[in-house]
Amino acid sequence: MARPALDDEEEKPLDPAVEKVRRKLVRFVGINLGLLFIALMAVVAALVYKSHTAAPQGEVAVKMPSPAGVAEGRIELPAGARIVSQSLSGDRLSLAIDLSDGSRAIYLYDIAARRVIGKFAISEE
Repeated sequence: MARPALDDEEEKPLDPAVEKVRRKLVRFVGINLGLLFIALMAVVAALVYKSHTAAPQGEVAVKMPSPAGVAEGRIELPAGARIVSQSLSGDRLSLAIDLSDGSRAIYLYDIAARRVIGKFAISEE
């Protein structure tokens, strides 16, 4: 059986006209890939821009059943507790509390449901 000729091992230089066409093709492909990349980045930038401007982050609509438009409710805290700070985010109220035994806790209150949804004890190690 005859061994086939291996063109890979004995590669001859290209004709100058063919080499010129190959260089033009490589340049054409490089330019088109660059343009495609720029167009893709423009689409991604537009999507990111639209996602940030579509919904304002700080505004949450909360419907509260109150005839005068004033929220009313009662939060039960342990006896002797003192509120150190509070924070409101949407329909959630966070209360940092010093308890009468000297410890601290954070109470998380849902305004819409009108109930405490979390109590977190704070301990120092």
